[in-house]
Amino acid sequence: MTIPGSEYLTKIIHAASQCLLIPVIIGLIILLIYGLMELGSFLGERRTRKKRKSFQLLETAINTESEFPWQGNQIKQIIEKSCFSTRQTKLVGDLLKESKLSKEAKELIAKDILDQEEAQLRRILNKTDLLAKVGPILGLMGTLIPLGPGLAALGQGDFVGLSEAIIVAFDTTVVGMLIGAVGALISKIRNAWYNQDLNTLEMVLNLIIGGDEHA
Repeated sequence: MTIPGSEYLTKIIHAASQCLLIPVIIGLIILLIYGLMELGSFLGERRTRKKRKSFQLLETAINTESEFPWQGNQIKQIIEKSCFSTRQTKLVGDLLKESKLSKEAKELIAKDILDQEEAQLRRILNKTDLLAKVGPILGLMGTLIPLGPGLAALGQGDFVGLSEAIIVAFDTTVVGMLIGAVGALISKIRNAWYNQDLNTLEMVLNLIIGGDEHA
């Protein structure tokens, strides 16, 4: 039984879905280019991190002649050995110079530094998280949209039209999954890096506050 007027609704839905094919393909191309750019940035970041020796608190404690809590030059050595970015190094160095501030003021500044860095690192991760989520979605849309005309072509015996539709469907699927895989891999590794950075940053800030307290 056919509902009166339903054919007009199905035609509207069909036209809308077919109109989305070109934007979906353009979106996949844009995400692919962006994913390659993020991959290059990730490899450069990884190369930079490999050049730096991972900071270990126990090793530093053994090699430090002065007793805990460390102060001044000892904390500077910790900062130099860490994998901090230029921005993080400057923020921590500026706080270390402010010896006249009270402990409460330094605690507030340290909390603000941690909050700012966490937000900044989250913005970086959001870019690759977007690739991991949107890439497969667009790939699936690019798979399903051409299958409708492809099946219609099969019903009419048009095997050329069917093969063209299947090629488009497979290509968009592969590209979408590739984008998602690249984004997920980068996000996973960066998330581990940044959690370690935040832990080290929090530890150094606590050393600065504790060191001044016992000075």
